[in-house]
Amino acid sequence: MSALPFLPFSRPTIDEDTIAAVGEVLRSGWITSGPKVQAFEAQLSDYFGGRPVRTFNSGTCTMEIALRIAGIGPGDEVITTPISWVATANVIIEVGATPVFADIDPVTRNIDLDKVEAAITPRTKAIIPVYLSGLPVDMDRLYAIAKKHNLRVVEDAAQAMGSKWNGQRIGAFGDFVSFSFQANKNLTTGEGGCLVLNNADEARLAEKYRLQGVTRSGVDGIDVDVLGGKYNMTDITAAIGLGQMKTIDKVNAHREQLARKYFECFGDEFEAQTGAQLPQQAFGSSNWHLFQIILPDQGEGTRANFMTRLQKEFNIGTGYHYAPIHLFTMYRARGFKEGMFPVSEKIGRLTVTLPMFYEMTLADVERVVAAVKQVLAK
Repeated sequence: MSALPFLPFSRPTIDEDTIAAVGEVLRSGWITSGPKVQAFEAQLSDYFGGRPVRTFNSGTCTMEIALRIAGIGPGDEVITTPISWVATANVIIEVGATPVFADIDPVTRNIDLDKVEAAITPRTKAIIPVYLSGLPVDMDRLYAIAKKHNLRVVEDAAQAMGSKWNGQRIGAFGDFVSFSFQANKNLTTGEGGCLVLNNADEARLAEKYRLQGVTRSGVDGIDVDVLGGKYNMTDITAAIGLGQMKTIDKVNAHREQLARKYFECFGDEFEAQTGAQLPQQAFGSSNWHLFQIILPDQGEGTRANFMTRLQKEFNIGTGYHYAPIHLFTMYRARGFKEGMFPVSEKIGRLTVTLPMFYEMTLADVERVVAAVKQVLAK
């Protein structure tokens, strides 16, 4: 066992000013949705080029609400990737539509847009691409496909806060764009998320869906004309978000520095020597939310053995993102099975997430890479 302190794969950074701001909210007497939520939404709108933004209590309900605003429901199909947090597909079922999976590209590990086109049928109404580790898909191609087939796009940009495509921030263009502010994200509110929308009408409908469908007017006027839920963000979490907005560019710049160090330490011969696969060197587009490697396949238990040894022998934590959605029991019951999406199944079985967070140092990266090389050498 290493004498060095435990290094987790992720850790949030909350500064003292933000902690003090949360205390001020608690003392204010207004702790649910209020002025802090409005201020946070305004800052997010500025960040995304002036587009309407509404905040929520998770990055899951944002996708569900986008589908509802788009009018997607029973009888409709929505295409997405098998490699994501299961919420990406669950929201499709939640609105009564049918999830259709398309396999992933082995290099980017994002949904393969050739396979998306092949999966489109007359029932297809939307695509939910996922930007794994913060790396966008080919946005030009994505929206060309959507336009050609008259499809809505709900971008699962949960991991992509600050990522870019051709110099433009993800969220500053496109259709619906959903972000997560969960604890391990580049910008966190503890739990939470936001949805970037196209116009004021969609923003008003999003407000209804996030709070029981309620519309208020005058001093005491109230009406409900759609079935909404309870998805609003609180001023407590919004205060954290406001604090995080001050440092998001600095956080992302440091993550890029860590990623560059990872590639430098692994070196040009690492893949050939070990059979492992490093991520794409997508500097200028990825926000480096995660740094993931694909392990050389040594049969059953490959990943569990690797993760266990890194923790027990070197005191280094790891994660994996993600297990293939279509192989979960609920999805097998819908007819999915092994062999349908072979690239997703291989990567889902062999991917490992290495430590990557703002408080990490370059020396931490050196420590991780040395440990990885030792474990793989054995």
